Amino acid sequence: MRVEGRESQIKPKIGLLGLYIELYDNALPEVRPRIDGFCATIAEELQERDIDVVTTNICRLESEFEAAIKSFEDTGVDAVVTLHLAYSPSLESAQALAKTKLPIIVLDTTPTYEYGPEQNAAELMYNHGIHGVQDMCNLLIRNGKPFEIESGHWEKSDVLDRIAAWAEAAMAVTAMKTARVGIIGAQFKGMGDFAIPFEVLRSTIGIETIHCDPSVIQSLVPDKDDKAVEDCIASDQVRFMAEDLDLARQRETTRACLGVRRWIEKENLTAFTMNFMQIDKASGLPTVPFLEASKAMADGIGYAGEGDVLTAALVGALMSVFTDTTFTEMFCPDWHGDSIFLNHMGEMNLSLSATKPKLREMDFPWTDAENPIFAVGKFKAGEAVLVNLAPGPNDSYSLIVAPVTMLDIKGKDNMSDLIHGWFRPEMPVGDFLEEYSRAGGTHHLALVYGDVLEQIVRFGMLMGWNVVALGFDLS
Repeated sequence: MRVEGRESQIKPKIGLLGLYIELYDNALPEVRPRIDGFCATIAEELQERDIDVVTTNICRLESEFEAAIKSFEDTGVDAVVTLHLAYSPSLESAQALAKTKLPIIVLDTTPTYEYGPEQNAAELMYNHGIHGVQDMCNLLIRNGKPFEIESGHWEKSDVLDRIAAWAEAAMAVTAMKTARVGIIGAQFKGMGDFAIPFEVLRSTIGIETIHCDPSVIQSLVPDKDDKAVEDCIASDQVRFMAEDLDLARQRETTRACLGVRRWIEKENLTAFTMNFMQIDKASGLPTVPFLEASKAMADGIGYAGEGDVLTAALVGALMSVFTDTTFTEMFCPDWHGDSIFLNHMGEMNLSLSATKPKLREMDFPWTDAENPIFAVGKFKAGEAVLVNLAPGPNDSYSLIVAPVTMLDIKGKDNMSDLIHGWFRPEMPVGDFLEEYSRAGGTHHLALVYGDVLEQIVRFGMLMGWNVVALGFDLS
């Protein structure tokens, strides 16, 4: 269901995997109740941090680990959080953890805060899990399974907050690996930076690409006199500044938008992309649905222009956690103002406009499609992060992230009839552009508002991508 301006988010879901050893159950069964109690405490603490925690029985043997991981996968968790409740022989858990596609987050903690000379020696039984962590992590590395680890006392440090941050980032990982991206037309001819074969996107990331059949979308476009068309036009009169528009053009745009919206719902898409050069009278759409791309982003559907499936999936994945996300491009440097102009032909996340967006008719000479109606606005001021997913050699990827400031526009604004905004990076514009291209940054990217830099870095790390930081130190 599409919900305008989503205010609530699905909570991250983790599988809490308690690791133990059968030897202790056989020889010292009286220890187990306190072990179980500590595992339950950690689960409750994570739930208090707005995480959906899925638990299984504490695992000791290979068969138990295999069953637990399968249960987590079947339940659709975003990540597995491991908790060593004592030493646990790594060969019991190694294969199950190495085989799963779920991210692994290691929580390295113990129940007792102090373990000095004055501590009761009996506490050893409850606080020696750290060498089980070391055993397991060595096996994960040897098996080529990436993991993240956070260490500290569960109550006297912020370690559970850090685990919660990884869990949130894992939501975006799930969204990226399960992305369903629809494409209208084909990739824009000659644009090479995002031209990755769809089968490679599926094998390396998990992105499914759904091609739009012109006959199918044509069947979804409502008739000119359909009540849904009139209702949508009436709604747009309230949502936008809309004066002196050609009603026939507005009706054709609305029909195209509704057709795309129905196609997104029919195919259960998480994102879509379109090549405006291939939207003509033979495409099944009466005009280019730029307006629907903007509305879709405001509703949490990812988008990218020109047939860019990769960036559309990225925008959708980021939107699954950070609603204030949009597709955009760096268009022009303002050397004098030490800033860069953001723009795209006719698409922006409408919820990010500083003022009420305005509907305009676009002069469209590129195909025989009708002139479309689209929305223009200026990006609001504030703290943000530029995010680019850059393909590299040998089917590798780099996530390029840069903190930026979106600037307030004061005084005369000759760009008011365009989608527009300016950002200032953390370094001089010339240096920024050099570093961006040295890292292989493509010309399509996402802009995410808010203090979200660390979470996006975590997302890239959990995906196993090379994370490139511009303007800050990753360490």
